[in-house]
Amino acid sequence: MQEEVKISTEYITLGQFIKVLNVLESGGMVKAYLQEQGAVVNGELEHRRGRKLYPGDTVELEGNAYIVGSED
Repeated sequence: MQEEVKISTEYITLGQFIKVLNVLESGGMVKAYLQEQGAVVNGELEHRRGRKLYPGDTVELEGNAYIVGSED
């Protein structure tokens, strides 16, 4: 099951998205986590915090799946 996370902007970076989820406590932890573990974005392993996520993109993080939604 995927949890939808709505954004009010055109896109959100992967680092910002993880902070919105409150999975990791700080930006430093997000950076270290992505460098070491990475997140799966649309089926591909991603290590860049600046990766842009748009509505419809899927993110898998620590065994949980999220979909980026739009507030429109």
